[in-house]
Amino acid sequence: MTQSTLENTPKFAPQISVPATYMRGGTSKGIFFKLTDLPERCQVAGKARDNFLLRVIGSPDPYGKQIDGLGNGSSSTSKTVILSKAKQADHDVNYLFGQVNIAKPMIDWAGNCGNLTAAVGACAINMGLVDADKVTNSIDDSSESGICEVRIWQENISKTIIAHVPVYLDAQGKVQVQETGDFELDGVTFPAAEVKIEFIDPVDSSSDMFPTGNLIDDFDVSGCGLNTDSVKATFISAGIPTIFMKSADLGFTGTELQGDINSNSETLAKLEEIRAKGGVAMGLFKDVSEAQSSQHIPKIAWVAPAQSYSASSGKAVDAADIDLVVRAMSMGQLHHAMMGTAAVAIAAAATTQGTLVNEAAGGSELGEVRFGHPSGTLLVGGKTERVNGRWQAKKVSMSRSARRIMVGEVFVPADAF
Repeated sequence: MTQSTLENTPKFAPQISVPATYMRGGTSKGIFFKLTDLPERCQVAGKARDNFLLRVIGSPDPYGKQIDGLGNGSSSTSKTVILSKAKQADHDVNYLFGQVNIAKPMIDWAGNCGNLTAAVGACAINMGLVDADKVTNSIDDSSESGICEVRIWQENISKTIIAHVPVYLDAQGKVQVQETGDFELDGVTFPAAEVKIEFIDPVDSSSDMFPTGNLIDDFDVSGCGLNTDSVKATFISAGIPTIFMKSADLGFTGTELQGDINSNSETLAKLEEIRAKGGVAMGLFKDVSEAQSSQHIPKIAWVAPAQSYSASSGKAVDAADIDLVVRAMSMGQLHHAMMGTAAVAIAAAATTQGTLVNEAAGGSELGEVRFGHPSGTLLVGGKTERVNGRWQAKKVSMSRSARRIMVGEVFVPADAF
């Protein structure tokens, strides 16, 4: 080969490989990384880390499919997680979540993913991030199984979450995470092992769970395409900032499925305008234009009293089996089930008398509620109280499941980050 030929040969960036775990957590899927496995420049916040994760997922993708990455063209699967040894005292693992935008070169680091939280404890054990003695001692000498309590520090929101991860002794006497089982979670096709999750003090003690100071507000929605300029709303910041409204005020029934909402561009635009206004009302934005760069928060949801309907799988949901129905938007689309963080908000609002969510559930004093969502139902529990004039959620709990789908290496072009 001549010198001129060499000079004219195009130079291609090689691919680099990085250890990764692909997991389902709750009704979401995501790519999990150990912090120290990432390329050095991606181990700190910044452009390199974001560009690396965007390429892993396959974003931005104007086609909306993320074909050239591990995403799947939905907000429930366009997710990344970085785990590391906890720096906080009395915690096992540090959990950082990134919600990757499908069409834009943007990752939202502002909130948590409650569904993937269910996978964090198991993944941390499998990655060796939880103390080995703690894992071993979670099984009594007289037993072959047990529960390992993994204390998680959720870095995005600076909160403690406890995952009760089932474990067992394998044939070689080694403690393993139990992933299969008979726990059924609506929105997930196959049963798996139950993972109980506790969100501890999901609201800062120095702030009010209801940022406006009210359980119900008159919410200005003028110019949003509704038949009225004002609707009742409950603004809550627990789990994730969420705007709850009555289904009827939005022209909905509360039993909508994804096709009813996501195929209607006019409805989606209307809901996004309302979300942006809600963000201003909650003090999250100074102007509605800021909502464009904050797709993850706040969430927008609507509630209605219990009613019978057919879930997306065709399964019949009976009004007698639920307390209310809830539908919620995630990243501009109706969620196929319910976001875990929004379920925290539902639990906190439902167990506080005087909110729209509590009213939809019958208005009585509640310690737990079962709500209907597009894929079925979910039971959540909560404990709220008023402290020094401020409403606080002391604890919210729910059960999910999680499962490893793939453990191996993900390949990324070296010039992508």
